[in-house]
Amino acid sequence: MSEADRKYILFDDHQRDHLLPLTFIRPVGELRIGILTLREKWERWTGKRFSHFTQEYLREKYPPETGAVNLLINARILPGADLIAEIESLAEGEVLVKDHLFVAACINAMMMKGFDGYPPEDCRTVQSKADLVVISRPWHLFRLNGEALLSDFALITRNRKSESISRTNNLVNVGDIFVEKGAVLEYTTINASTGPVYIGPNAHIMEGSLIRGPFAMGEGAQLKMGTRIYGPTTIGPYSRGGGEITNSVITGYSNKVHDGYLGNSVIGEWCNIGAGSNTSNLKNNFGLVALWNYALGDYEDTGLQFCGLIMGDYSRCGINTMFNTGTVVGISSNIYGSGYPGNFIPSFSWGGAPGYETYRPDKAIETIQKAMQFRDYAFSETDRSIVEKVYQLTGRYRKTL
Repeated sequence: MSEADRKYILFDDHQRDHLLPLTFIRPVGELRIGILTLREKWERWTGKRFSHFTQEYLREKYPPETGAVNLLINARILPGADLIAEIESLAEGEVLVKDHLFVAACINAMMMKGFDGYPPEDCRTVQSKADLVVISRPWHLFRLNGEALLSDFALITRNRKSESISRTNNLVNVGDIFVEKGAVLEYTTINASTGPVYIGPNAHIMEGSLIRGPFAMGEGAQLKMGTRIYGPTTIGPYSRGGGEITNSVITGYSNKVHDGYLGNSVIGEWCNIGAGSNTSNLKNNFGLVALWNYALGDYEDTGLQFCGLIMGDYSRCGINTMFNTGTVVGISSNIYGSGYPGNFIPSFSWGGAPGYETYRPDKAIETIQKAMQFRDYAFSETDRSIVEKVYQLTGRYRKTL
C-alpha cells in the first residue's frame, strides 16, 4: 500500500455539541488553542495532510478525503509523541480507546462508508497507554491554553532562529521570545519569564503595549497602543487586540481593539467587541461559574471560579456592553444597550438587557459580508448555506425572545 492510499482524518465524535457555539460553523479540528488549530497541530506533528469528518451541513466546505485505508483520529484530542506512535501502529480493523473514549481507528474504504462517529463494529480494540489532553468544553480552550501554547511554541521554533528585535523594546527572558519575519514591534515591554511569547508573521505590536507570557499572536494580528496582555492568551490571525486581555483565546479575524476588559474568554471569528465593553470573569460571591451547554439544554457547573465570555462567530456588541460572569453568545448576534444581557444569548439575537428580537439571516449575512469586504475577504455561497442552516438549527432557542 502506497502512502497516497492512506488518508488521515480528524473526526467529530458525539461530544461535539458540548463545544457549541464554537463548532456551529466549523469542525472541531478547526478550533484554536495555543498557537495552532487542532488540525494544524496534527499536521505539524505527523507531517501528513488531514481532512475532517464532520456534520453533514459542513462537509461541502470541509470534505473528508478518504482512501483505501483511513486513519481516523478524534479531533478533540491534542497530539503527542506517544499517542502518534500508538495510532501509526494500528493495523487495519483496529480501534484505539482510552477507557471509554474513542481515540482512533484504522479502517478500509468499505468500513469508512458506514462510519458515523462511533467505533466501527467488528474491530479489535486496543487500549491506549498515552496521557491524553482532551478538549470537551468551550472553557477548556482558555483553561488549557497555556499548556497548548508551550507545546506549540516548542514545535514551531525548534531549530529556528528568531528575527532580530529592535532595541527600543524592553525584553525579559529574550530566549523565550520568538518573532517571525515581517513582524513589527517598537517600544513594547515583553516579559517572557512566566512563559514564551510568539509573534507571528507580519504581526504588529504598537508602542506602549505590555505583555506577560505565555502569549501568541497569529499572522497579521495587531495590538493597539497601550494594550495590556496577561497570559496565557492567544490573539489569532488577523485579529486586533486592545485594552486589557487576560487568559483568553481570540480565534481569528476578530476585533477587541478598545479599552475594556476581556478575561478567561473565547471569542470566535469575525466578532467585534465595542469600545468600553467589559467581561466579568469572577462572581461577587466567589462561587463557581455555571455556563450554558447546548448538548444538555441547561446550565452546567464548570468547576471554575474564573470564567468570562464564550462568543460564537460573527457576533458583536456595541459600546460599553457589560457581560455577566459566564455568558454564552451564539453566532450572528448583535448585543447593545445598558444593563447586563442574559447569561445565554441565542444565535441571531438583536438587542440587550431590555429584550431581544430575531436578527433575520438575510440581514445578518449582509453585515457579515460587509465586515469581510472591509478586509478584502469573500463570503462564499457555501458560507451562506452554513449560516442559514445554523439559523434553522437554533430556532428553538429564540422562541422565548
